Order: sequence, then C-alpha cells, then structure tokens
Amino acid sequence: MVNRILIRSLEDQSIADELDRLFQTEEDLVDLYATDSESETNFQINEIVQGKIVRVDNEAVVVDIGFKSEATLPRNEWDEHEPPPVVGQEIRVLIEDLEDETGNVEEGHGLITVSKKKADQIIHWIDVISKVKEGDIVKGVCTRKIKGGLLVDIGVQVFLPASQVDIRRPGDIGEYIGQELECEILKIDEQRRNIVVSRRSLIEKERQKAQQTLLETLEIGQVRKGIVKNIADFGAFVDLGGIDGLLHITDMAHTRISHPSEMVSMDQAVEVKVLNVDREKIKIALGMKQLLPNPWDHVEEKYPKDSIHRGEVVNVMNYGAFVKLEPGIEGLVHISEMSWVKRVNHPQDLVKIGQEIDVCVLSVDRAGEQMSLGIKQTQKNPWDQIEERYPIDKVVRGKVRNLTNYGAFIELEDGIDGLLHVSDMSWTRKISHPSEMVDKGDEVECKILAVDTDRRRIALGMKQMNNDPWATDIPSRYQPGQVVHGKVTKITTFGVFVGLEDGLEGLLHISELSDQKVDNPEAVVKVGEAVEVKILRVDTEDRKIGLSRRRVDWTQEQEAAEAKVNAEAEKAQAELKGGRGSAGPLISTGGSEG
Repeated sequence: MVNRILIRSLEDQSIADELDRLFQTEEDLVDLYATDSESETNFQINEIVQGKIVRVDNEAVVVDIGFKSEATLPRNEWDEHEPPPVVGQEIRVLIEDLEDETGNVEEGHGLITVSKKKADQIIHWIDVISKVKEGDIVKGVCTRKIKGGLLVDIGVQVFLPASQVDIRRPGDIGEYIGQELECEILKIDEQRRNIVVSRRSLIEKERQKAQQTLLETLEIGQVRKGIVKNIADFGAFVDLGGIDGLLHITDMAHTRISHPSEMVSMDQAVEVKVLNVDREKIKIALGMKQLLPNPWDHVEEKYPKDSIHRGEVVNVMNYGAFVKLEPGIEGLVHISEMSWVKRVNHPQDLVKIGQEIDVCVLSVDRAGEQMSLGIKQTQKNPWDQIEERYPIDKVVRGKVRNLTNYGAFIELEDGIDGLLHVSDMSWTRKISHPSEMVDKGDEVECKILAVDTDRRRIALGMKQMNNDPWATDIPSRYQPGQVVHGKVTKITTFGVFVGLEDGLEGLLHISELSDQKVDNPEAVVKVGEAVEVKILRVDTEDRKIGLSRRRVDWTQEQEAAEAKVNAEAEKAQAELKGGRGSAGPLISTGGSEG
C-alpha cells in the first residue's frame, strides 16, 4: 500500500511553498509511499519511492528507481553531516515530475525528476509527529529568530512565539539562540504542517507546584534566599522559588533611601526575612533591614528627652523638617516647634536640606521608630522676660504689620506683636475698620495695656496716649440746652449722626428731626448738610450726646412742658413694666443707637 502526506517545513520555506503548489487536492494526499510489490509503471508525482544508486560522480548521483529512465540527483542533496553516496546504496526519493520526449506527462516514459532531500524531510516529519502529541514535553536547540518568535529544532523546526518564551517577556529573545530549551507542545496543525510550543506554560506549571510547596512551608519570621526579579519606585520583587515577595523600600534599610536601586539590582541574590504571608491572595511581605542591627534598640538611652544634639536636615515638607541624628535615626521638627516668635509659613523659610542644626529631643517612640524634635527649644524663649521688657503703661513704637476687621497688629520686635484693638484707637471716633486710623507699614506709638504670657498676647492702646476728653473737655464744652452747629455724617433708619467736631458725633434721633412724623430721615436731611441742633443730653458714662433739630427755637416753657410729659410717660411705663423709664435718645461717640 502507498501512503502520501504533505508537511510545511519551517526549516526550508521554499520546500513548503513547492509542496503547497504540488498538493492541491485531497487526492494528492494519498499514496505517498510506493511498495516494492507495485508495478514499475504505476509512478505518480509526489510519490516517495525506493531506489538504488548506480553511479556517483563529482556533480551528480544517478539512481535507478525501476522507471524506464534513471533519475539524476545533484550532490548537494546530501548534507555535509551525512555519509557520502556510494554505488549500490538504497535511498528513498520524492518524484517531483514525469515527462516524455514531447513534454507531456506519461507514466513510465520520458524523463523523471526526483529529490532525496524532500523525501528525507517528509519521512522525518512523519516520524516526529508519530511520536509526539499536544501537551507533550519536548527538548530542542533554539536555531534562529524569526518574526514573532523563535525556531526550535526538536527533530523538525517548531515555532516558539515570543510571548511564550518566558513568564516575563525578555528584552531580546535572540539571547536564547543556541540554548537547549524545554517546551510544551501547545498545538500540532497537520493541515498547515506546523507545531507551536511554549516554554512559558511549562515554567508556569513548575512555578505553581513550587508555589504550593513554598506556601505550605513559608512562615512569618523565616529567613529566605531569593533573586531580585523586578524593581519599582516603591520596592523590589524577590523570587523565593515560585512566588514573588515584595521587599518594600521602607523595609530595605534603617537609613533613608531615595530609590530601591540604591540597595538591590536585577537578578541579585538576596537574603530576606518573611514579614507577612497572605496565603489567600498569595502575597508575601519581605524585609532586609530586619536582618541588620536596629539603631533604635537603644535610642532612648542615647537620646533622652530634653537633650540637645547636632543633626543634618535630610528632608523638608510643608508641615516640618526631618533631621538625621545618625544613620537610621531621624526625627521630625514640626513647623510649630521651629521658632518661639517667628511666623513660619513653610519650614524652608528657616532650614534647608543638608544644613546642620541643633535640635532638642521632645519625645521618642521606640516601637514606632519615631522621634519628635524641636529647634526653638535650643534657644531662649523671649516671652519668658516679656513682662519685664514690656511693663503696663510703657510707651512703645512699632510698625503696623497687618490689619484685621477688629484691629491692627503692631510689630514691636522680631516675632513680637501687639494688638491695637479698634476700640482703643480713639476716645471720640467710632472706628468701623482700623484702616480709618492707620495703614499697613505705618510707624505708630502706643501704650502697653496688658500682657498675657500664657497666651502670648500684648494689648496696645493708641487713644491712651492722650487724656480722655469725655472726662474733661466735652462735659464743659457741651451743655444740655446749648444750640450748636454740625454736619450730617451718616444717616440710618433710626436717625442722623451729626459731627460736632473732629472725632465727636451726636445722634439726632428720627423723632427729633421735625415736628411732623418722619418715616425716612433722608427726606429731611442729606449727608454733608450743615445743620443747627440743640443738645438734649451729655452722658459721660456712656459717651453719648443726644441732639434735637425740632427744638432749636423752643422756649424754656416748651422745654419744661415737654419734660413733664416725658416724665409722666416714663412713670407710667415703669409702673406697667415694673422697670425704669427712658430719659430719651442719646448717641455714643461710636455712632450706635442709644
């Protein structure tokens, strides 16, 4: 019986292309091998037949296959590693073409073209695929690199895709050329005549077995050896023999490092300690510094509380600066511990990386390996002598550093401010905002009113630099019943403020604007308008002056009658409410309704 098959050889693409051209139908895949019992005239193209070498010369080899004419083969059909052809040797060849003298195909007549090399390749392919199947493990030497992967010789050339070379795709797969590789057969495609293999699948299966074994024996506290397989900004992954563990950057050394590459390199063998094992998620935390002496073991004895040491600033953050006292021992100087008096907006305003400074140990957390440090504690606190340097009633001079709605901060010295409240700016004026009296950057003289060392506050007064006019001048210059001139400074719903002199105002209540009822004061007077008013009352205790416009021309009899009516009304109101009556509307120098 004759069998015939076709295979695409990855080793010689030209052969595969030629066979594709020759084998076009399913019938072509039948009767490739011809047995010795068949007729010599029953030759067909693409048959593999037995022949005998009858002549050998320098250029060609003549073979008798039982056909009318003998076949001639070139000497290069024999590979260099094969024994040379000899007369009488039996070989198998592939019939490629049959022709008669006219060029027509006719079985058993004319010329014949055969190939020993193609026959060997087909026979070899048949032999190989008869011995392997998908899932088998095979070994072979990587011969060359082609598009998309590598060729591996397992007897025939098979294809190893680049994605299947290793678990992590190597940078250059050409490095595997010449190496013997062990792979798993993923797919045998007889129709397309190729075999695809994977080295990665084999490695993964081996790693799974190793993982299971490793997980069963892995315990926290064990010391293991591993190989660094990957380095990231946050740490390095170490292969423990089937499982990668994470060696975090914070567990590499007791000293501060900027990048894991300062401690480890790719493929480096390292010894690590198992810090944590999550068998469910297959996550392992590793450490290197845990195998080294810990400088924090005796930190409390070496750096007791309140002791002062010299250190180097190694990092500056917006909340503070880290200071290294020795390799592996660092402490944080919080921004609030940098200065007794200076307003530190950012630590870099005071310290720079690499700068050596004196620090005081405030607290030590041995378990957490943390230390709190202070810079200001190495210096004298100016607030300790503040009462001596700024006694009550002392006159001081300073610069307006900042303005707020409630007052102005006056810088008395570097880092020492006093607050000049709006209520202490003028005896007579109602100050709505400190900018009415001072501007930022102004030099002003004030008097010390109070010092609070615990809260680190100094109260200042500007009006206290002069005598209180309400205790002397105002009561003597402004008497009830006196008619004076002033200017409207402000209009409110309840009345009109009238400026009597610089910084001194009285209130002209809405009820005192006119003999007729007034609903809107702006309908009667305007801001800036000069008015003539009569003083109704001067209240030195509350610092208020009450005015009237409608009573300017009243006689004493009219005043007396009005006073009597008011007194009776107040008495009646007091009896009804059980309280005191009102003596009439007054105005404070601040301009609020009285």
